[in-house]
Amino acid sequence: MARKKQPPISASDRRIVGGILRELRRAAGYRSVESAATLDSCPVSRQTIYAYERGGLTPSLPQLLELVEFYALDAPTRDARAELRLLGVAAITRALTLPAYHVTEAWELISRLQPER
Repeated sequence: MARKKQPPISASDRRIVGGILRELRRAAGYRSVESAATLDSCPVSRQTIYAYERGGLTPSLPQLLELVEFYALDAPTRDARAELRLLGVAAITRALTLPAYHVTEAWELISRLQPER
């Protein structure tokens, strides 16, 4: 069965997603894209992060979730862990309001970002 062609993602959605990722990266303590991308645990390349943040490309929902998880849970700034978890939830929640994404996998990550008891 042939895949259904998806409508193009709007420039506005691409800019919003890029801004979300840039804000989360900076909050996680990565001043530059390169400082994040050089880590082995980073799920994407430097060029890909640049393309996402500039709105040239939009990550799929699984790719977005991987980046949010990387920034929020693997950040070098351990003292801001609770704030990063909240920012991670806010980033996913905002992305889910965009027509570019579906919801199922996002709820799983939001659940993992909740504080442990």
